[in-house]
Amino acid sequence: MAEKVTESLPASQNESAQLEGCVDLDSHVFKTPQKEISGPQDIPKWEKSQAYHDITGFILTVNDAIKGKKMTENYHVSELCEKLTVMLDEFSAWIDEIPPVEQPQRFGNKAFRDWFNKLKENSDSCLKKVLDEKLFPALPELSHYLVESVGNSTRIDYGTGHEMSFVAFLCCLFKLGALRSDDFIASCLKVFFKYLIVVRKLQTVYRMEPAGSHGVWSLDDYHFLPFLFGSSQLINHPRIFPKSFVKPEIYEHFSKDYMFLSCIKYINEVKTGPFAEHSNQLWNISGVPNWAKVNSGLIKMYKAEVLSKHPIMQHFLFGSLLSIDPLP
Repeated sequence: MAEKVTESLPASQNESAQLEGCVDLDSHVFKTPQKEISGPQDIPKWEKSQAYHDITGFILTVNDAIKGKKMTENYHVSELCEKLTVMLDEFSAWIDEIPPVEQPQRFGNKAFRDWFNKLKENSDSCLKKVLDEKLFPALPELSHYLVESVGNSTRIDYGTGHEMSFVAFLCCLFKLGALRSDDFIASCLKVFFKYLIVVRKLQTVYRMEPAGSHGVWSLDDYHFLPFLFGSSQLINHPRIFPKSFVKPEIYEHFSKDYMFLSCIKYINEVKTGPFAEHSNQLWNISGVPNWAKVNSGLIKMYKAEVLSKHPIMQHFLFGSLLSIDPLP
């Protein structure tokens, strides 16, 4: 099953073109995303769907585009990518405006619900500021994935399903033609990384719980994709090897350049004790001989431990842009 992921997922620029601008805005009928996965028996339907093909294709195309690239080097940044990062900065500023409240519970600060409601009420207007007017009919779908990407307001938790919703949001922008093939690098190294910074702030300020059983579906307590994408950035690096990333002199010096090392630095800032104990799955990666093997292993693991898991996928909703319909 794991082998299928590397055989069937598009990773080339030719196949990414099928994703970019494939929606005819004049005739397309948008719809509010709805629940399609009600039990484990629906996972095969999801794995054969257009949405699965599009999301996994997007992840692998981005993974391929950022291979060997630093976050600090020059790459094309479109006006929309700039606007999306400004929008995410605005979301971050709202956290400062809505401080945590005093409460007896240590985790799950209820002020998050106020922040979440502000995003829910303003998501359409925020997106209207960054998108072309011709894309406004797609707002019910885009807003849904954007709002779902920040965590759950009932449980005040965050996990890989929420992370995947932001990828779905970006994937939809490519399908609509708002983002184009020369945006794949910036969509990850600039926009997705900015999103990561914002949700880290949410997790810290509002003491959000890890979704699931304390990060069982993620590599740290909350995330998976920053490690997958970050391992691609490090492929063929002449100095940094998997065995090196746990060394402070490596992650401190290179955290601004590489997403993987930024995550390791952050983990060491918020956790104490031996790294092998508090982050065992990541510690195991340090024993892999090279980053290409780390990357291919994480792709297989993401499919098996995130995309194929009913507890995560039951919360994902399907619209017209990311459809449950089977591939033709």
